[in-house]
Parts: sequence; C-alpha cells; structure tokens
Amino acid sequence: MSRTPRIRRPEDERLRLGPTFAYGLQHVLTMYGGIIAVPLIIGNAAGLAPAEIGLLIASCLFIGGLATILQSWGVPFFGSQLPLVQGVSFSGVATMTAILAAGEGLPGVFGAVIAASVAGLIVAPFFAMIVRFFPPVVTGTVITTIGLTLMPVAASWAMGGTSPEDPMWGSLQNIGLAMGTLLVVLVLSKVASPTVSRLAILISIVLGTVFAGIVGWADFSNIADGGIVALPQPFAFGLPTFGVASIISMFIVIIVTMTETTADIIAVGEIVGTKVDSKRIANGLRADMISSAVAPVFNSFTQSAFAQNVGLVAITGVKSRFVVSAGGVILVVLGLLPIVGGLVAAVPPPVLGGAGIVLFGSVAAAGVRTLAKVNYEGNMNMVIVAVSLGFGVIPVVMPGFYDALPSWVGIILHSGISSAAIMAVLLNLLFNHLGGKSAERSAFIPGTGRVIREEDLARLIANETLFDGDTIKDGKILDADGEEVPVVTASQEVVITDGIKTGKIRSRNDIRRALAEADAE
Repeated sequence: MSRTPRIRRPEDERLRLGPTFAYGLQHVLTMYGGIIAVPLIIGNAAGLAPAEIGLLIASCLFIGGLATILQSWGVPFFGSQLPLVQGVSFSGVATMTAILAAGEGLPGVFGAVIAASVAGLIVAPFFAMIVRFFPPVVTGTVITTIGLTLMPVAASWAMGGTSPEDPMWGSLQNIGLAMGTLLVVLVLSKVASPTVSRLAILISIVLGTVFAGIVGWADFSNIADGGIVALPQPFAFGLPTFGVASIISMFIVIIVTMTETTADIIAVGEIVGTKVDSKRIANGLRADMISSAVAPVFNSFTQSAFAQNVGLVAITGVKSRFVVSAGGVILVVLGLLPIVGGLVAAVPPPVLGGAGIVLFGSVAAAGVRTLAKVNYEGNMNMVIVAVSLGFGVIPVVMPGFYDALPSWVGIILHSGISSAAIMAVLLNLLFNHLGGKSAERSAFIPGTGRVIREEDLARLIANETLFDGDTIKDGKILDADGEEVPVVTASQEVVITDGIKTGKIRSRNDIRRALAEADAE
C-alpha cells in the first residue's frame, strides 16, 4: 500500500546548526533597534532611572524571544509557523505615554495591556476570517506600504538614530558610514557563494561596526553596565492596575496590532510562497495576543510581528521558520545576558541604516511584484491601489495629519500600515464584492475595448495614425501593453460595441470570447 507523500512547505526547511544561528543573528540585528526603542521611550516617559530602563529593555528582549519562538515554531492553536520575528509593538507608544501622563504609572500601562490582550485573544479567530478579503490587490498594496512606511526608520538610522538636535544628526560621517554599509551589502550580494550572499546583511553590519570602532565612531564603553546575568523579575514595577478608559484605549491599539500582524503574515506568506488561510492567521494572532497578555508579567508590552524582518526574508531568500526560532533563542539569551545585549546595542545606527535601505526597499519591491499580478482591466483596482497607497503614505509624509481628529481615530490611522490595510479592504469590498464587480471601467484606465475594422488596418499602418503607446509589428498594431489590437469585420464591431455598452465586455478576454462566439454562430 503506497502512502501519499506529505507536501513539504518552504518554511519547514531545516538548515545546519551553524547557518541556522547565523541567519537568526542576522534577524536579531535587523530588529534590535526597534525592540529597544519602545522601552527607552516609555522608560523615559515614566521617569525611570537608567538601571530601571535597562531592566525594561532586558525584559522586552526576553519576552520578544519567547514570542518569536511561539510564533515561528508554533504549538496547537498558537503560532503561524512562519518566519516572523516578534517584538514590542510601536503602535501602543502614544497610548501608553498618555496613560503615564494621566498618572496611572507603569502598573496602569501593564494592566491595560493585559486586559486588552485577553480581549484580543477572544476576538482573534473572528478577526482572522477577513483573510478572504485580502486578494492580491489588497496584499500587494499593504506589502508595498509596509516597505514605504519603514523607509523613514532606515533614514533616521542613517542620519544618526538620535534626534535633529544632535550636532552629528545627518552629518557626512553618519551618512558616509550608512552608504559604506549599503555598498558592502551590494558587493556581497553579488558574491558567487550563496552562503555569503545570504549573510550579506549580517556581514555588512559586522564590518561596518568594526570599521566604526577602529576610527572611533562606535562606543563600546557601556557594554558591561547592565551586569553579566540578569534573571527576569515578575512585576518588578508593582502589581498591575486596571482602569476602564486605559483598557478601552489599549484595545484600539490591539485592533491596530492585529491588523498589522495580519498584513505581515500575509506578506511573509506571499514572499515564502506558502498557503496562508484564516486558520493560520488565527493561530498567528492568538500567539500575538497570548504573548502580549503575558508580557506585562515580566515588565514588557504588546507584542507584534516586525515588518523589517519580512524584508530580510525577501532579500536573503532564507524562508526557514527555524532560522527565526533560532533568532528567538538569541533574543532570550540577550534578555538574560545584558552584557551580550550591550554588545549588540553598540552597533552604530548608521550601520543599521545602510542595511535598512536594502531591507525595507525589498519589502516594497515584493509588494510591487504582487501588484503586477493584479488585473486592472474593466474594474476599479487601479483606484483601490492608488487611494490605499495614498492613505498609507500620508502618516509618513505628514505625521500630524490626523491630530485634529478624535484620539482613537488617530491611534488607528497614524499607522500607515493600518491605514492602507483598512482602506484597501474597504475599497475592495465596495468595488469588487458588494453588489458584484463594477461594470464600469475606471476613468483612470486606458480603454480596453479597442478593435480595428479590417478596412481601416492598412490605412492606419500606412499613415501611422496610432494611439499613444501603440507600435506596429509584423503588420499588426500592438497597444501600450504589447497586446495585439483585434481586427474585426463590421458585424463583429457591432457585437463588441454592444457588449461594451451593456457591460458584458470589460476586458480583452471578453472581446476574444465574444468574437469566438460570433464566429461559432
């Protein structure tokens, strides 16, 4: 009796132990700046001492590592089993600082995160059902937006990673170090060795850091300030408190986080080339929510998938989820060994910025590749993409755009990823689902119902009376897309014209079908 072989998923590939942890370290270096940013901001907003902020950072690394392992390795009902790195979500920073400003302190923040995450855990399976409303026109738009919204992060790193008040902000030294790192990435990417090419990001970061250390642009003096070993301390800042208003505000953040994680799951599934269904999204969201609910116990905050690491998967081609699990192990170790974390933290931001340009740009490129699969004929897909991308980019180019709106609206729309995802889903529902697909062609799309009568073909070619973008090849007229414009008889032209008026013909394929039916009659 023969047994049907199990289909191997790309993300289930297992590499040797050495490459697995090398690629895992590459993931850690890519997201390290992002994962420590939130505890730095919240710690300063809470008025914590440097040692207490160090404790927050160590806690975030520790929980981020455990959440990454759960998400990528997976257990029944928890974890998407995709190469997704988890860490502290930046979406909740504004809400958490508002809770601190209201005088509730870190216990109030932790209590709001716990309660809102438990609520998110309950609604996660229902939230995952929207996957059928994420066709390529939506996923491509969201993936592209992820890349575009991350570019300011890379630019900020390249300029120094501090603030515009810093005298070295945007200096030739910082920009030069970032561009040098980028150049190393490009050179190594062309190396014949697949291993070196895939590790181009990691090698370039190491070389950039070593160079910065030699010329005195990197500071390694504070590596051991946090001590050698630091075990997690549950409720180190006091037992959580639960304020109704804080919980409601944080639940809005949870909805935003779930939207972003859903987009990241779909994006990495597209890049890996594996099936992503509602069950898989639900498992991923449950992993997000259970990690977020447990995080405050160990002094951390809401967890979500890191979009920058989606770019690393795209640029390296390493699709194994076990590589990301290894990165999770490294994060746990960093959380337990502050001295190792201090070494990683010593990587100069401009070095990360140079690598980030490639990483984040590759995410946008993956989105463009997905959008190339979309059919734009006889529908409103071009408008869906245009408007959704516009909404996704608005918070990037004009951060204060939504400041006059209610705070809960701003929390949702200040994330370009959430803005683009919400708008793309709603417009796709409106134009492609509710009441059926639109029979009207978009005004932004060149006409697709073009035909040429037989008696006009020779005259048009002789006089070169063509539409913009048309070309002549082998006695045929090709449109701007390289498609042959059909040549028809007078009676066939009447059939095509009537079909366009009634909405039966909306694309070239409809024209071919109508002509075939006319010939058959």
